[in-house]
Amino acid sequence: MGIEVLKGHTGMTGDYIKITNLKVFAHHGVFPEETRDGQDFYVNAKLFLDCRKAGKTDNLSDSLNYGEASHFITDFLQNHTYKLIESVAEQLAEAMLLSMPVLKGVKIELCKPNAPIGLPFENVSVTIERQWHEVYLAVGSNLGDKNAYIENGIEELRQSKEIKDVRVSELLVTKPYGGVEQDDFVNGAIALKTMLSPQELLERLHEIEQHANRERIIHWGPRTLDLDIIFYDKLVYEDEDLIIPHIDMQNRDFVLKPLAELCPNYRHPVLGKTVSQLLGELKER
Repeated sequence: MGIEVLKGHTGMTGDYIKITNLKVFAHHGVFPEETRDGQDFYVNAKLFLDCRKAGKTDNLSDSLNYGEASHFITDFLQNHTYKLIESVAEQLAEAMLLSMPVLKGVKIELCKPNAPIGLPFENVSVTIERQWHEVYLAVGSNLGDKNAYIENGIEELRQSKEIKDVRVSELLVTKPYGGVEQDDFVNGAIALKTMLSPQELLERLHEIEQHANRERIIHWGPRTLDLDIIFYDKLVYEDEDLIIPHIDMQNRDFVLKPLAELCPNYRHPVLGKTVSQLLGELKER
């Protein structure tokens, strides 16, 4: 096993601690003899965190104890059993991010050199990267108890294990957008960090909207709860269900005003302007 500490501004999140070829005897595999007899696995892990403070203070409490991290990996592999090494890596990465608050992200390579392939080979492995993503959402409601729908939706976000550090802007009463005659909205913005992918997050938001009995009948029509992804890191993404950044956010003061409270200097990855700049331009139209 090797340990390496690196600093830098490239890669997933910059600085990291690297654990190399951690040998663990565990019981994972599709075949019964694999889970019965066990075999050696090797783990390579990059643990992304800010090493600057520890580098300045020379205090372990300002960093991650890589000995404890190595034992955590070993215990996890030995105390769980999965058929696929993909599952081992995925569940390990999630467990480390949830259990070690100092971590920004992890890169896990899980090697299975004794896999029952029946051919000469050196190694088979799977490598994954998982991290906490910075996300900004817009939230709104204009049916029923608007504030209660929003508060309940926010609480569901807080209770999701893959979501942390939820912050909420002041809620504003705004006029409807899009030309549909309807009641005024209550709108706000939410900042959070999540391990979920964009599509997974969208599905989670739709679940929360369904819990509020959201109905999608009229485009831009009334709704009990509306949760939209505005920014996801600096990602630019588009498919048939989701566009990031939100395609019309720069034209909506009910999005920009509360967003400016949470992240005034956050720069739009396509337009190249900060939230405050976009809000200022909208006011001048």
